[in-house]
Amino acid sequence: MADMSKDKYPMPEQQANVRNKNFLEVALGYTKELAMKEAQRCLNCKHKPCMKGCPVKVDIPGFIMKIKDGEFEEAYQIIAGTNSLPAVCGRVCPQESQCEELCIRAIKGEAVGIGRLERFAADWHMQNVADYGAEALSGQTAVKQTIGVVGAGPAGLTCAGDMARKGYDVTVYEAFHAPGGVLTYGIPEFRLPKDIVKKEISLLEKLGVEVKLNMVIGKILTIDELLENHDAVFIGTGAGLPRFMKVPGENLNGVYSANEFLTRINLMKAYKFPEYDTPVKIGKNVAVVGGGNVAMDAARSAKRLGAENVYIIYRRGEEELPARLEEVHHAKEEGIIFRLLNNPVSIKGDDKGNVTELECIKMELGEPDDSGRRRPVPIKGSEYMMDMETVIVAIGQTPNPLIRETTKKLKTASWGGIIVNEETMETSIPGVYAGGDIVTGAATVILAMGAGKIAADAMDEYLKSRK
Repeated sequence: MADMSKDKYPMPEQQANVRNKNFLEVALGYTKELAMKEAQRCLNCKHKPCMKGCPVKVDIPGFIMKIKDGEFEEAYQIIAGTNSLPAVCGRVCPQESQCEELCIRAIKGEAVGIGRLERFAADWHMQNVADYGAEALSGQTAVKQTIGVVGAGPAGLTCAGDMARKGYDVTVYEAFHAPGGVLTYGIPEFRLPKDIVKKEISLLEKLGVEVKLNMVIGKILTIDELLENHDAVFIGTGAGLPRFMKVPGENLNGVYSANEFLTRINLMKAYKFPEYDTPVKIGKNVAVVGGGNVAMDAARSAKRLGAENVYIIYRRGEEELPARLEEVHHAKEEGIIFRLLNNPVSIKGDDKGNVTELECIKMELGEPDDSGRRRPVPIKGSEYMMDMETVIVAIGQTPNPLIRETTKKLKTASWGGIIVNEETMETSIPGVYAGGDIVTGAATVILAMGAGKIAADAMDEYLKSRK
């Protein structure tokens, strides 16, 4: 008998006035009892509508029924059958706009907490299975063909894991000194602990995936050279080149791209300074320009580093905020101040080149633009000044041009992304595939993973056809 409670069982979490001073994980995860109660809310629908919203096609009702019956390891194995990073997805995947959006329970209440249950199953497995990852090798058949994967982010890791499970010899080439891509350098510890990322990657290594670090493809090796050593190549290098506002004062000391700011904190452990020799200058007043998840991450990180007043400056209204509702909710709880319908005009500094003020202008919403959202229009004469020591720009990223500039036959879009066949993720070069933010522009972890999975299936078919 299903539990017909309209609302999800609450997720235990740190209190807001405690967590905004530390980098420990905010959400503490379901207990066994809470997980089983939440699983009982699932109706186990015959047509499984939730699965249509999952880019990696997890058997959602199947694993939830196992949790309902207390069979936690069986639940994990169902998830891991199609998802290479379940503990990650359970934490950062926007389930509310994907699987949970299609949940029947959402019609007259809240959807089943699919993401929370996925996280529970993955965490239970990590904590309770002594030979964690050993089962990954079972049933694997070697096919004696090799795959090169460029980028150890969500798309690349998913493609690598799927190809390893199909029996291929996989090598991942990562430019940074640590694998994980945005999971490691972009998402803060309080949302995604790095130990979780390391454990997920260790599972892929137990599958036989080799990860080579400090390998900048396009400089150390080219895509053409990788093709000489591998039967097929997947490019999943993401979109790590920050965009700026192009306003006066962006070159002042105290102005960061969100990319640099978060990389310093997460990958280079600035939040543990001076234990790690990576200082980050944070003033009393910090402005984060943008309204997406990256902006929320930057603002919440600045608060934890000791800033007194942290502002989100966003040119549209609250309904247009692209960040997850959960992230906006947590940011507000933690004391982040939202200045919506405002936009920076210039950044002012002192004679030493340090930021002192941010000039903004108030906005109003006009007619819809090409995205379907109402266009923000400046209100003439509404400019005002804010005392500010730090400005963090979080208005999006574009792909690094290195690969496209060193791969002549690779077709790319005007904005820099790689053009692919969307059904197979194959590029203009036979045997070379691409997916994730390098194709779509900055998007979500789970969409990048879905692209990696599509590419793996297509690469497998391609290589089998060449035998």
